[in-house]
Amino acid sequence: MSSWKDNLRTIDPYVPGEQPQLSDMIKLNTNECPYPPSHMVEKVLKKCDYSNLRLYPSFTFKPLKEVLCKTYNIAENEIFFGNGSDEVLALAFMTFFNSKKPILFPDITYSFYDVWCNLYQIPFERIPLNEKFEFNVEDYKRENGGIVITNPNAPTGIYMELDSVEEIVKANQDSIVIVDEAYIDFGGKSAIDLIHKYENLVVVQTYSKSRALAGIRMGYAMANSYLIDAMKAVKNSFNSYTITTLSQDIATASAKDSQYLKECTDKIKSSRQWTVDELDKLGFETLPSSANFIFTTNKNIDAKDLFEYLKERRIFVRYFNKPRINQYLRITIGTQEQMEALVKAIKEYK
Repeated sequence: MSSWKDNLRTIDPYVPGEQPQLSDMIKLNTNECPYPPSHMVEKVLKKCDYSNLRLYPSFTFKPLKEVLCKTYNIAENEIFFGNGSDEVLALAFMTFFNSKKPILFPDITYSFYDVWCNLYQIPFERIPLNEKFEFNVEDYKRENGGIVITNPNAPTGIYMELDSVEEIVKANQDSIVIVDEAYIDFGGKSAIDLIHKYENLVVVQTYSKSRALAGIRMGYAMANSYLIDAMKAVKNSFNSYTITTLSQDIATASAKDSQYLKECTDKIKSSRQWTVDELDKLGFETLPSSANFIFTTNKNIDAKDLFEYLKERRIFVRYFNKPRINQYLRITIGTQEQMEALVKAIKEYK
């Protein structure tokens, strides 16, 4: 006899980084910005008229579009907004990857790519990174149903030069190539300018990292208008109002403050280099990072043991119990004071 249980969709979901709620912790495990958002965001919050929350939010995003399109030199019909870059990417998978051919992405990258493929029943292949955890461009010159590149990659932090990104896009003009640039503000050059050269390119960015606004959930995709319209059609098929009014106002204010963005990213880059240098003195080997985190290992220290030790000290970093990377820790770059506390704790590890 059949049961309703037989008809449930079963899937292993993505497991986000731990979100402890402790007042005295140092949180270096989810790649959030250690600094507050722009002071222009504070002004928006102080002027917020709560009575307007009775109204549905705008689905045109007009003020936000104007600022970002001017920033990136794109047209207003070449940008799509979603409830965080995770939603934007998930919608992109649903919109663009509908052939029977497998999509390609690295064996070491975001684990939710696998999850979405299983959820949407998209065939996929994990392409191994080389021994230095770098992309091999030639591996992506094969028949496929689409390609996803995280640049800089996560959790490695390694940036692939724009020439190599373009080579992949150019070699695969019969399929969509998504470049996920969540960390691009911390190093490297964006692929945005290439969307006017290649019709098959989609570039995705987020407010969660460099703009210190993970709490509002705001992400966006940039591509030619035909691809953007296709994403809008999919999104509007289940929810036209994915971004709240307040989130739109906050995102618009933040986008206007390019000077503060540079100040924050410069401080993070400086602390990143300081941390790498200090860990090097302690025998760690750290991959070259262009992100707001580092990926590091020490052949004389078990990564999981160090992870647990730091957790006891209320310093939270990220450990992945996966092949090839189970002796590495991913450490978000916090304030300089937080990174000094981390290094001090590691020096005291026995």
